[in-house]
Amino acid sequence: MNKHLKELIALAKNDQAIDSYTPELEAADKKVEKAQKKIDAVQEEINLLSSEIAQNEEKIKSFDEQLTMLNEQLASNAKKAKEISTEKEMQALSLEEDIAKEKMTFANEEIERLQGVNETKKELLAEAESKLQTRTDEFAGINEAVTEEKAKIEQAKSELFVKREELTRNLEQKILAFYEKIRIWAGNTAVVPVKKQACYGCYMKLNDKTYAEVIKAEEIVNCPHCGRILYLEKETPEEE
Repeated sequence: MNKHLKELIALAKNDQAIDSYTPELEAADKKVEKAQKKIDAVQEEINLLSSEIAQNEEKIKSFDEQLTMLNEQLASNAKKAKEISTEKEMQALSLEEDIAKEKMTFANEEIERLQGVNETKKELLAEAESKLQTRTDEFAGINEAVTEEKAKIEQAKSELFVKREELTRNLEQKILAFYEKIRIWAGNTAVVPVKKQACYGCYMKLNDKTYAEVIKAEEIVNCPHCGRILYLEKETPEEE
């Protein structure tokens, strides 16, 4: 086999090995991302519950202030009642008191209702905060495991990059440039095997002349259909 072709095959396989780690790194990052999303979802729930509790507290405070004003109004009306001299004034004052008492009843009922709602929301908030702690602990464990996993992957990639430097150093620059040019569009299928007289990059059948040149392997042969670099790979009995 042509010396340069052997070197190109070795380089292509090394590049494939380097890029094969990309899905593993992406999968590792997704584990962390998924764990973070769980934390964010619980935090969002906590923020919503806290906001709703605070809004209800403000409403309770408003009703309390309203009750204070109504009590003052009733106390004032009690003083006015002593000074009233006509039936018409008495009826008007009585109507004011009835309206004030209705407002007080409504305010007290709303305060009681909102306090009940907040009690439930505070229980949910406590559960959410406990869940957040659990999710945070899970995230820490996942992140630590992923960090170790990625470190091993990066170490393996680093060794492959060192090997790539050695391979490219020994390869003629003209041949390397030719390979890199094809790799721009073909990626890790720049150098592909030929099986059953077909290019395993574009899967098109080769003519007899090209196939014969691939078999001889005296020169670097490109697929006439896609331009990839070809080499003959022995077929297993199952493939034949």
